[in-house]
Amino acid sequence: MHDVEDFDALTPYERYKLMASLIVPRPIAWVTTLGPDGVPNAAPFSMFAMVGEDPPLVMVSIDRLPGGVRKDTAVNIDATGEFVVHLVDRPLVEAMDATSVRHPPEIDELAHRAIDTVPAASVRPPVIAEAPVALECVLFSRMDIPSREIYFGRVQRLRTRPGLVDRSRMRVRLTDYAPVARFGASFYTTTRERFTLTGDPTTDIDSL
Repeated sequence: MHDVEDFDALTPYERYKLMASLIVPRPIAWVTTLGPDGVPNAAPFSMFAMVGEDPPLVMVSIDRLPGGVRKDTAVNIDATGEFVVHLVDRPLVEAMDATSVRHPPEIDELAHRAIDTVPAASVRPPVIAEAPVALECVLFSRMDIPSREIYFGRVQRLRTRPGLVDRSRMRVRLTDYAPVARFGASFYTTTRERFTLTGDPTTDIDSL
């Protein structure tokens, strides 16, 4: 028999704790934006997903702070209509985590943490130079629920670490790609342990 929880009888926070610890692992969107005054901002979000490919859409769900205070990332996307989503691998985890600390909007968190950036090709927010993947996005649509602001971004440009994509086959060299994911509470996980269901031990993971 399964234990059953009546979600209507739980508080929103209790639902969050259960859902965020059970629906795992979740990829991390390390999002850069520009404030209305041009100050860069960076923040990580683990309620993030691919939505579709035609058009190419990603989703980032941004929680509201106590009292309904909005996070800078949400304010900035509404103001500019642009953002960059980065995927994170192990060497970047500490820097990514450091940008989860709140600062006043006039503080450039990237400069404050000495995180190197380069200009994006199609949007104004900067690209984190060492990130293996960056998705340059413009706002496609948004929706509100009581606890969150949910943004759908249309990917304009894909930037990847040199050699990560085999452009002749449009395949990612997955053996060279190991993004970090959120695994509930303060835990993270990597993607180094991998297997297929073909039963063929010679299967090339790059072909999947």
